[in-house]
Amino acid sequence: MAKSTAVKRARRTLVWLLVIFIALAGVNTAGAIWGGGTFTPKLALDLEGGTEIILAPKTGGAAVSDEQVSQAVAIIRQRVDASGVSEAQISTQGGQNIVVSIPGTPDDATLARIEASAKLDFRAVLVATTADVPTTTPTPGLDATPTVAPTNASDLNYITPALTDQFLNIDCTSTAATDAGQAPADQPLVACGEDGAKYILGPVEVAGDTISNATSGVAQTSSGASTGQYVVNIFFNDQGTTEFASVTTRLSGLTGAQNQFAIVLDGKVISAPRTLAVITNGQPQISGNFDAASSKTLADQLKFGALPISFTVQSQNTISATLGSTQLISGLIAGLIGLILVVLYSIAQYRVLGAVTIASLVVAAAATYLVVDLLSWRAGYRLSLAGVAGLIVAIGITADSFIVYFERIRDELRDGRGLESSVQAGWKRAIRTIFASDIINLMAAVVLYIVAVGSVKGFALTLGLTTIIDIVVVMMFTHPVMTLLAELPYFRDGHKTSGLDPRQLGAVYRGRAQFKTPTAAVPRSKQESASREAARRQTIAERKAAGSTTLVIDPPVEAETPSTSTDASNKATGTSSQSKGKKR
Repeated sequence: MAKSTAVKRARRTLVWLLVIFIALAGVNTAGAIWGGGTFTPKLALDLEGGTEIILAPKTGGAAVSDEQVSQAVAIIRQRVDASGVSEAQISTQGGQNIVVSIPGTPDDATLARIEASAKLDFRAVLVATTADVPTTTPTPGLDATPTVAPTNASDLNYITPALTDQFLNIDCTSTAATDAGQAPADQPLVACGEDGAKYILGPVEVAGDTISNATSGVAQTSSGASTGQYVVNIFFNDQGTTEFASVTTRLSGLTGAQNQFAIVLDGKVISAPRTLAVITNGQPQISGNFDAASSKTLADQLKFGALPISFTVQSQNTISATLGSTQLISGLIAGLIGLILVVLYSIAQYRVLGAVTIASLVVAAAATYLVVDLLSWRAGYRLSLAGVAGLIVAIGITADSFIVYFERIRDELRDGRGLESSVQAGWKRAIRTIFASDIINLMAAVVLYIVAVGSVKGFALTLGLTTIIDIVVVMMFTHPVMTLLAELPYFRDGHKTSGLDPRQLGAVYRGRAQFKTPTAAVPRSKQESASREAARRQTIAERKAAGSTTLVIDPPVEAETPSTSTDASNKATGTSSQSKGKKR
């Protein structure tokens, strides 16, 4: 019954493994046909080439510090990673420019995420109009200083003749409108909205750097029903929560345009909602003409913070692969050579049993390929030469697991068990060792992935991925296959070419320091080796019982002849003493 249960469990496990493979292959196929994916993993910058973008700072003549450039590089790297672009390279040029190298051809959303400075401000609205305001000839020399000192950011005394003239004559498509975000934070601002509306805004009351997090999604009602409108959720830190609560407390008591507050991103009003309530929890929502992509882009920009300085695209060029297909082919050839060596060793060491190793490696390789291809499509992962190196290292890790398992089975056979019970008992011993080894490899890969940057992350990812797949393959393929093979007479009876012949493995241990008498003639050297093995396996109780006697294999029985023995010889053999010369 136990054997039947193990066989049924093995068959059921193999069926589930087949289901997993069909699911992975189906998802990849669907992605390649309808989802913009491919049947092959995407390659990284060093193997495929890509696009190089050089960003130059807009400083207005002011000097740019190294700290500002370093901070900008860190934020841009976070934005690029958030867009799903893996294996990108971000560096500085000339101490001011930032060079972003992206594999392949980036889409417009990725370019916008990289280029935008995402300088976010919250300003009170003083004047707002969506109608076409007739332009007039700018009047020079108008007074730009308020005649009465404003008492708060919503005070209309900020509106001076010069500000009114700027409001009437601003062109929302001009460079002046684009550069409006560089205006001083403590001064009013004339800005345009994305819909062409014009605004006169008060000074900055809440800065964008007080945002601790931002997410995007579909808005829901209080009952949990979806509204179908995409929104961006903002979460302020303690300072931002206090400041935003103060702003909404004042605005909620005003009417008209002064009841609105403007969310200004890089000098452009992206939303100007009315204040219907005081928001004290520091968790407002930005709503507007968002879709899934635009809301995610804005949330990512806000979450990763504003760049310390604004940038403009100086150049955008296509670059060739730094290593190219030649190095990729060389890496694949190296992996193939390693695979061939593992196969040859398995056949030499385990004979036909080595076919299980080969089949397990094929299954592991297929699973790795499908998972890497899926990550390439859904997560933007790109395979670099470092990632290929991680896959090659995985061959040895995977083969090591099989060797541990097979050796445990052989140990059980030496202990005198049958093959069916040896497979199950050996598995219980082997899985602990395999788990310990793979968990250590996985921990190393995780730590390396967290602390590393660039292509080293690709190595860590493939190393960790193949380690997990190794555990899955050993549990869901290698062990079930061995359980089924143990039922076949060829393996169960220990055929000489099976790799599981007890006679080739040495004497069969039967417990209590005894060995089964071989059924065929065994060389004297093999007997001595078996004797030493028996002595090594003795328990403490067995050693005490044996006393000082030496364990040997009994020689062939000869015809008994009369003999005498001395007291010393009788003591050595454990018999009672007899008088000298007296027959037994």
